[in-house]
Amino acid sequence: MAYELEHHQVATNGLHVHVVQCGPPIGPLVILLHGFPEFWFGWRGQIQALAAAGYRVWVPDQRGYNLSDKPRPVASYTIDQLGADVLGLLTAAGRPSARIVGHDWGAAVVWWLAMHHPDKIERAAVLNVPHPAVLSRTLRRSPKQLLKSWYIFFFQLPWLPEKLLRRKNWLLARRTLQETSRRGTFSAVDLQQYEQAWSQPGAMTGMINWYRAAARYARRLARPGRVTVPVHIIWGRRDAFLTAGMARQSLAYCNDGQLTYFDKATHWVQHEEAEAVNELLLRFLKPA
Repeated sequence: MAYELEHHQVATNGLHVHVVQCGPPIGPLVILLHGFPEFWFGWRGQIQALAAAGYRVWVPDQRGYNLSDKPRPVASYTIDQLGADVLGLLTAAGRPSARIVGHDWGAAVVWWLAMHHPDKIERAAVLNVPHPAVLSRTLRRSPKQLLKSWYIFFFQLPWLPEKLLRRKNWLLARRTLQETSRRGTFSAVDLQQYEQAWSQPGAMTGMINWYRAAARYARRLARPGRVTVPVHIIWGRRDAFLTAGMARQSLAYCNDGQLTYFDKATHWVQHEEAEAVNELLLRFLKPA
């Protein structure tokens, strides 16, 4: 059966976050965290599958995105604040812990939560983002990865990234999604949804501030730490932004980690391999 998508504004960590909720209210809680430049819509291929399996699914627009609050200071987007938003969602849901899945920046938040609040995380799935210590080390040592990460440095500039992305009805942002994914992954109708989210007042600045905060407060993000909760790393090998070897290196930081590569998928693996990703998640999220 298909469950209704419920749209709520939820108070957490001193702000209000737009959260799409779905599935039976008493089901085990799964939180899905999107990355850049997406919003809750980036999990549209997973929400109903998880709900149908009996999970209560919460999918927030993370701070700075779409319909959620967008604090102005760059310091409001440090990794500890981003993680605190998710912990506040657990409180709002009345749950002591949850299974959490993240893609891109959402995966970075999942890594942080798994390292710092393992009592709150039952199981963690991360898509196409490595352990932060691996990423930090690779950026220092790999010219190939440094080249792939050029946009991180571009995003440190004030106002110019927002202006260029906004030009010609978000042409650069739309092309980035289309040209770094398999053909047909993002339809014209999908892109209209993204354009609407990007056009929310202050949204693009809030979104890019995640990168600005990561650079200005890098030590908070890159601290090495072991992950004791079960972790499943899911990775599309044809990622235009991150080298695939970092996924396997990340297992060294996990007490109970597993890795699944999708050889023909890109950074947008949950879109391109939705059914297969759903099967992996359903098998992994189920308690042993």
